[in-house]
Amino acid sequence: MKIFVTGATGFIGNHVIKRLAQTEHQMCCLVRKTSNVDEFKTLGVTFVQGDVTDKDSVLAGMKGCDWLINLANLYSFWEPDKNVYTRVNVEGTRNVMECALETGISKVVHISTVGIYGKPEDCPFTEESPVGKFQFSEYFRTKYQGDLIAWELYEKKRLPLVMIYPVGVLGLGDSKATGQYVQRLIRRRLPTTVFDDHVFTFVHVKDVAEAIVRAAEKENNIGEKYLVGKEQLTFGQINQMVSEISGVPLPKLRMPDFLVTINARLLTFLANLIKKPPLWGMSVDQIRVMKEGVKANGIKAERELGITYSSVRVALEEAITSFQK
Repeated sequence: MKIFVTGATGFIGNHVIKRLAQTEHQMCCLVRKTSNVDEFKTLGVTFVQGDVTDKDSVLAGMKGCDWLINLANLYSFWEPDKNVYTRVNVEGTRNVMECALETGISKVVHISTVGIYGKPEDCPFTEESPVGKFQFSEYFRTKYQGDLIAWELYEKKRLPLVMIYPVGVLGLGDSKATGQYVQRLIRRRLPTTVFDDHVFTFVHVKDVAEAIVRAAEKENNIGEKYLVGKEQLTFGQINQMVSEISGVPLPKLRMPDFLVTINARLLTFLANLIKKPPLWGMSVDQIRVMKEGVKANGIKAERELGITYSSVRVALEEAITSFQK
């Protein structure tokens, strides 16, 4: 199959492309002018210049493709202009899904996030759990809005949709929130740990890439949802693993939960004034997500896609080794 891929140069996208390169599928990737594609030049990838916010470029690039893997999104917990979340995660998703219908794509694998579920009553929750009342960041909120557009097109116009919901993703090449947090720990740039007892669900990035490829290749699964990941750890356990693997001691201080929230509000207020990211990554959105946590069960992906989850410790080892080079 000829697969049109958006978001290929991102953290997960990079691993998806390398996994697809092991198959007989052809890859056509939508990339921006500024994207670094050097790593893909030996993998037989065709590049199309464009952006999901530019529908014409998406439409032109997608023509002649059979399947779509949509990874493009704005993943961050603070931006100087909050409107960019809607432009990319909502309108960008609409553009891509409408182009898929217009070009006759036969399979759409859209990568969402477990964060769209908020905090359901089910614990741990699964794909079929009702979504909670709130999404705890602007990123999650706009991803959810984009998902609703995709599901509406599935229901009303038969968009051949499959949706993937990764939990907290760890591994080689992570330059986003989780990777930044690990780097701050091993470079001793965090004065304190926070929310040590709060639980989050994590997954190795390679398992996410494997699930995406298998979801694309699986027959008769249009309309299905797959949570990917199930290893639940406290942030204290993650911190301890990072310390053991890196050999770097953890901060001696542990900030009480109520002070974490107060500091995040202050640092986010200052960030909004000076238009620079909050110190230590302590944005209100990121701190809220860490505080609320995620307890999800991705057993369906194991059962139906045949993936075997790797140890989260292995993902951390690979990430930390690359950070320490």
